[in-house]
Amino acid sequence: METVQPGHHHQDLLGRKGGDRAGPLPEAHHRRSITARGRGASPPCPQPRTPSRSALTPAGCGVTAGLKASLERLQLEYVDVVFANRPDPNTPMEETVRAMTHVITQGMAMYWGTSRWSSMEIMEAYSVARQFNLIPPICEQAEYHMFQREKVEVQLPELFHKIGVGAMTWSPLACGIVSGKYDSGIPPYSRASLKGYQWLKDKILSEEGRRQQAKLKELQAIAERLGCTLPQLAIAWCLRNEGVSSVLLGASSAEQLMENIGAIQVLPKLSSSIVHEIDSILGNKPYSKKDYRS
Repeated sequence: METVQPGHHHQDLLGRKGGDRAGPLPEAHHRRSITARGRGASPPCPQPRTPSRSALTPAGCGVTAGLKASLERLQLEYVDVVFANRPDPNTPMEETVRAMTHVITQGMAMYWGTSRWSSMEIMEAYSVARQFNLIPPICEQAEYHMFQREKVEVQLPELFHKIGVGAMTWSPLACGIVSGKYDSGIPPYSRASLKGYQWLKDKILSEEGRRQQAKLKELQAIAERLGCTLPQLAIAWCLRNEGVSSVLLGASSAEQLMENIGAIQVLPKLSSSIVHEIDSILGNKPYSKKDYRS
């Protein structure tokens, strides 16, 4: 993970190193992820002799320059997906969509997506892309775990059926809350014990946090029945949602990463009855208008 300052945009990137785009991905090629963000001034933007609507704005040039610099540092030829995180309210939507279209047509990315955008903002980007013959976003990166469900389970499915935008989710363990390690307080060296994470500590020790820990103890019993850990159950629960195309994981060690990946083996064990039991314990399943009518 690295940080650069391309202007007023934030990008998450998944890429491939070297090689041709066509054909299967060789074993030596790896997906990479970086974060690029900034609030500094954008680099000078070369302007065409004849002004045109397709000319990149300084903000758009900032995205291009930042992505180029990141690719060079990581020795990547292009990325699979570039994510625009939290749309800048001071930047017109058309500028953002044009900038993302530009990096794709220049061969620096294959697709672009959004991160932490509202449904209305995603629809606006799609409409702008249709209006000006630009490239629309293909997915939204959203927080999704057992205690945060509304956006991924209600809002994004409606967008998928309307315009085909998928869901790439992050924080399946809710910053470690769902791991079960906070059931007896704040352990030393845990994330919630670190400076700068007072908000997480307060959340865990709040009344709502204690209720969540009580529910996790009940879920632990289900994990034991299935022969898995609580984190594996939580990650598999996210994966079982048919609207989720992928789950982004974070790990502090190789052992933790391997444990998390083991959630794939748990997925086939999540029968409808198990999922119903989990929903009964959580008591927070959101319902769309369609669900209410049925």
